[in-house]
Order: sequence, then C-alpha cells, then structure tokens
Amino acid sequence: MTHTSRHQENARTVLRGGTVVDARGERRADVALEGTNITEVGDVTPRAGDTDLDCTGRLVMPGLIDAHSHVDGLLGDESVQRSLLRQGVTSVIVGQDGVSYAPGDGAYGAAYFAAINGPHPTYSGGGVSAYLAAADGTSRVNAAYLVPAGTVRHEVCGRSQDAADDAQQQAMAALVEEGMRAGAVGLSTGLDYVPGIFQSAEEIAALCVPVASAGGVYVSHMRGGYEANSAAGIDEIAQISRMASDETGQTLRVHVSHFHAEADIVLAQLDAIAASGIDTTFDAYPYIRGCSLMGMPLLPPALSAQPVDEIVHALGDRTERDRLRQDWFPRVAQNPSLGPAWPHMISLSHLAAPELSWAHGLTIAQAAERAEVDTIDFVLDALRLCRLQANIIMAVRYERPVAELARIFAHPGHIGGSDGIFVGAHPHPRARGSFAQFLRTYVRETGTWSWADAVQHLSAAPAARFGLGRRGTITPGAVADVIIVQPDAVADVATYEEPLHDAVGIDDVFVAGTAVLTGGELVGAASASPLPGRGLRRAS
Repeated sequence: MTHTSRHQENARTVLRGGTVVDARGERRADVALEGTNITEVGDVTPRAGDTDLDCTGRLVMPGLIDAHSHVDGLLGDESVQRSLLRQGVTSVIVGQDGVSYAPGDGAYGAAYFAAINGPHPTYSGGGVSAYLAAADGTSRVNAAYLVPAGTVRHEVCGRSQDAADDAQQQAMAALVEEGMRAGAVGLSTGLDYVPGIFQSAEEIAALCVPVASAGGVYVSHMRGGYEANSAAGIDEIAQISRMASDETGQTLRVHVSHFHAEADIVLAQLDAIAASGIDTTFDAYPYIRGCSLMGMPLLPPALSAQPVDEIVHALGDRTERDRLRQDWFPRVAQNPSLGPAWPHMISLSHLAAPELSWAHGLTIAQAAERAEVDTIDFVLDALRLCRLQANIIMAVRYERPVAELARIFAHPGHIGGSDGIFVGAHPHPRARGSFAQFLRTYVRETGTWSWADAVQHLSAAPAARFGLGRRGTITPGAVADVIIVQPDAVADVATYEEPLHDAVGIDDVFVAGTAVLTGGELVGAASASPLPGRGLRRAS
C-alpha cells in the first residue's frame, strides 16, 4: 500500500472488497476515506490518485473505544499506542476512578496514581482544556476525559477527611462545571480510593449537578469492593442520580466502572437500578482478576490520604507497623474479593524499587517466603521501599467460566472497557488483550455476540453514551476511525504469565482518515507532528 498525504487535493484511500460491519449488520462494500471522514460506502468508482487497500476476506469496522483506560499520561508512548491499535482501539476514555491530572497542576494525580497512570510528559496545569489540548496531535489514539472527583476534592479540600462545607462544595462544583464546559464527557469517582472514600453521596450528587446540566455521565468505581457488596454500591449510585436529577430537572445518566461480580449479582443489580428508572450502562473486561494500587486494599484509607513522605515514615515505624498488624490486616482478610487467603491471591505487577525487581510476577506469599519475612512485613517493606509506587493483580475467591462472563457481556447495557494499566514490568494482560479477547472469545469462539453486536458494545454504544461525535459507524460523514479485522485470526496473546505480548489479527488501522497502523506496525515517526489523535470534546 502506498500512502498519499491526506491533505493532497482529491487524495483518498479506498478500502476495497471487505465486509463492512457496524451495529446495523454486515454487507460487502468498498469504503472511501477522504480528509478525516468516510465519504462513500458501496461500489466506489476508481479515480486517479486513489490509494487502494485490498480488504478481501477481512472485516471493515469502526474503531473500537475503550471506555475505561488508564493511559492518561501515556498517550504519546509508542509502545502503548501500538498495543491499543493492534487490538483495534482508536479512542480511550481517561480520567477514571476519580484521580487524574486536571484540574490543578497535575502533581496530586501524578503522585497518587503514579503506579496506574504514570506521570504526564507535559501537563502542568490549565485544567481540562489544557489536558485535552495536550492530546491534540501528539498521539495516534484519541482520548476523551472525565473530570476526576477525587482530584477536584483535593484541589479544594486538600487532604481533609471531613465533609466539605458549603463554600468548598460550591468551589468543587465550579471546577466540575468548568471541566464540562471544556469538553469533559462526565465525572468519575473512585469510592474505594482516597479521597473518594471520604465523600458522601450528598457531596457527590452536588458535583453531578453540572454534569447532568451538560448532558454528561456520572461514572463510578463503586464503594465497597463490588462482588457480594455490589448492592450497596448500586444503591448509592441510584441515590446520587436521583438527587442530582431532582436538583436540575434533567436526568443524570450513570455508568458503573469495571462491574465485577458473579453474573447473577451483576444482572440482578442492573435489573434493580433499571426498575428505578435510572439510565444505566456499565463496562466490564474479559478477565477474572483485577489490578490496582498495592496500597488500596492493603493500607487503611486514613493513612493512604497522607503525603507520601509521611506514609513512608509511618511504614518504617515499629509502633505503627504493630498497630497495622493488629488493627488493620484482620480487616484485609475480610475483603469480599480476597478473603483470608489474600497473600496467595495477590501478585506483584509493578514495584518501583529496583531492589525488588526479582519479585515481579510472584504472589505476596511467594515473595515473602523468598525474602524470609512474613507476608505483612513484606507488604509494608515493599510499599516503603517503592514510596507507594506499586501495583498488584488480584485474583478472586471463585473462578468464573467464560459462560458466566458471557451472560454479563450479553446485557444490552454492557460497554467494553479494559481498565488497562500499562505501568509495570509484569502488568495485567487486560491492557494488551481485552478487546482482542472480546473478539476472539465472545464472537468467534462462543457466538455470544455477532460481529455487529461487537461493534455495538465496543464502538457504537460508547460513542453515543459519551458524546464522541460521529464515531462508531461506517457511514458517509462519519469520522474515519476504521479498523481492518481478520475474523479468523484476531486474538489476544498476552497472558498472566507473559503479559507483554500485543494482540494479532488487526494489522491496518486508520484514525481520522490517516493510516496509523500498517502491516501491524506503526506508521509515521514519533516526531511527526501533528499525529491524527485528538483530545475528544463532548459533542451534543
């Protein structure tokens, strides 16, 4: 394939002979890409200057949208771009779980979520508008942004664990409103992280008023650890939606982040919130195990809320360690996802301390045994040496077969999200495998979805839900974010044992009409500017 500048007059790319798939179904057709848009679908008459790509035997689909991603600071990283594009992901939604860089100078999000989002290469302030502007032209992947409620609270309330007063509440709501005006697609909370764990439903509902007014979405990592506790989290989301909707007279749409629990629990809770009249969607990824900050389940929130230097000092203090052993770790053993076998269920994904690099991929129990210390001492030592920059992979107490996950993914409210974290020497395979596994397992192997269903769940639905403009469809006038899929070959390769492999079976990808992946490799130099990825501002 010979590439022609997308700015050359009358230049276009024609995808010939493929099977076009969107949420409406499948049909054999050519697709013409001109400028940033799809201009023709059908029998495209050749013209001088066309660049043709033979798509015979392949599917022509709209670019996939990862509704829950943690590449906030990694959009410019070429290896991350390649991993996303090889799965067919052309757009991501970041600002998840209540913590990211904007608003503010980015220092809080960069420090607290260092082991999740990484540092941002350029952002140092300016709010949501500056974050989105920094994404323009600097990546081959698009990014939309959620205003992170925890970062908002830190900007106004600092590290206070007390309820916000009226003035603070008004200041936080003003920051959210400013972010929505700048193009954010909604508000996110992380209610098992700090400071979200200290926020009441009433405080969050007040922050959701400008979200509802703007037509955005409230996106929540629910309180309480999910699993058997999911009903409490769903009840709180419903309460927040009702309060914000009553205040504005406009319905606050809600979205549940990474809804992980037994299928019967997930489906029953979705039925319950639907019965209450609340417009609800959710994302879920095709893996059983989770991944998060090491300190999130293994340190008390009151300690995690402190500055890093103070936490590190506490973790080295014998009296404080004894207190944690006696008062806190028995509660860890009651975690609904992990239980008393937690040292055997948690493996080590990222440890920033070089002297602990040998432990990557081991469980806490295995690492403690090698270090010849008990599991609690290993955890506290690792967090201290890493200055909290550590993340973990968490198994669940009861394995779930593909058939059980299929019941969850078949729900019409499901939207694809990877919760992908690329930070770490031994990361969760979901970052590099989720979307390819959706296509391999739940389309090709089990038939849970048709190819058209896959487009609905992984592209059309998130584009519509989050106001991402004319994406998620192969029609004239749509943005030309397009992927070419080998239906018999697309597959995830990353595993828990070897998590760094990129997916296979998607070798050609276009973003805004520009080829960004050809033959499975990135197109264009990293220094090329501008690249076609954009910060996506919420469309009406």
